[in-house]
Amino acid sequence: MAESSYEKGKGKGIEAESKPQKIRFTLTSTKLEVLESITSKLVASAKKENLTVVGPVRHPTKILRITVRRSPCGNGTQTFDRFEMRIHKRVVNLICPAEYIKKVTDFTIEPGVEVELHFTDV
Repeated sequence: MAESSYEKGKGKGIEAESKPQKIRFTLTSTKLEVLESITSKLVASAKKENLTVVGPVRHPTKILRITVRRSPCGNGTQTFDRFEMRIHKRVVNLICPAEYIKKVTDFTIEPGVEVELHFTDV
């Protein structure tokens, strides 16, 4: 088992750099332009810190469709309205220690964009 420098330094509070982890950012949004801008900011800030970046990986767009009758009472000609919502998804993988997340995500994420983080050891 590896000792941290806290134990070696006899309580001085100096922590050694932790092991690198694989951090997966999953970004989803209905607004494509906002999603692309946030993804590019994330990749640019990670490259500025000299981190290993894989992505952004573009996943297929989910299209949710609903068809409804136009007539409220059901009488008359059979006319329908078709509505759809498109959900875009991007995945970015970083290989770095967990301390770098604050530095990489040092920008505001606009409303309407959901961010999920998954940590795994390398």
